[in-house]
Amino acid sequence: MLTMTRVSKTYRTDIVETYALRDFSINVRQGEFVAVTGPSGSGKTTFLTIAGLLEQFTSGEFKLDGVDVRGLTDSQTSRLRNEKLGFIFQAFNLLPDLTVEANIAVPLRYRRLPRTERDRLVKQALERVGLSGRALHYPAELSGGQQQRVAIARALAGSPRLLLADEPTGNLDTQMARGVMQLIEELHREGATIVMVTHDPELAVRAQREVRLVDGKVAGVVDQSQRILSTSSEPRVGL
Repeated sequence: MLTMTRVSKTYRTDIVETYALRDFSINVRQGEFVAVTGPSGSGKTTFLTIAGLLEQFTSGEFKLDGVDVRGLTDSQTSRLRNEKLGFIFQAFNLLPDLTVEANIAVPLRYRRLPRTERDRLVKQALERVGLSGRALHYPAELSGGQQQRVAIARALAGSPRLLLADEPTGNLDTQMARGVMQLIEELHREGATIVMVTHDPELAVRAQREVRLVDGKVAGVVDQSQRILSTSSEPRVGL
C-alpha cells in the first residue's frame, strides 16, 4: 500500500545541512492502522507531507499503491494524490465560504465527475459521519467535532486507498476527540487503511502498530496487539 525504503529529506543552506528524515523505511499494508509518533521535530510532519505527495524527498524510494512516485510530473502527482489519498487535518482545512456539502465536493470536482455522481457521493459521505442534516450549513455554524467529521467525510467521498490523519483530535476537547477517534476506528474495522501522525500516546495505542521517530530516524516499532517494542539503529523495510 505505502512503502518507503531508506527515504531521506535534507534541507540545505549555504552553511548548514539538516536532515528532517534520515534513511526512513516503513511498509504499511492494505487494511492496516499505523500510528507514527515522536516528539516535536522528530520528522513526523515531514513524513506525512512526503506520504501525501505534498513534498519531494531527497533520496530513497517511495511507492504508493505500487506506483513509484519518483519522476512523476506535477500533473501525474496531483492525479495520484486525488485518486489514492484522503487527508484529515488537525485544523480541518474547510473553506469558510462554502457549505458543508460544497466542501466535501471540492476534491470530487477535480476528478470532473458528473454532478449527479458528486451529489450521490457527498450524500453518502455525510450519512457515514452522521451529518446529513448539516449539508447546507457553513463551517462556522458547526462545532469543532462536527467540522472534523466534515473533514473526514471529504476524505471519504472519493473512496481513497489510504487515509492520512494529521493529529486528527489535536483541536478538539476530550468528548469530541473521543467521538472522532471512534469514527476513525470504525472506518478501519470496515477496511480502511489509515496512517495517523500523533504525539498523543493514548491515541497511538489504538492503532495496530506504532512507529516511533526520533531525529528523523525510526527509534522503535510497537506491535500494539502484543505490546512488543523492537528497536533498531538501522531502519528496516517492513516495519
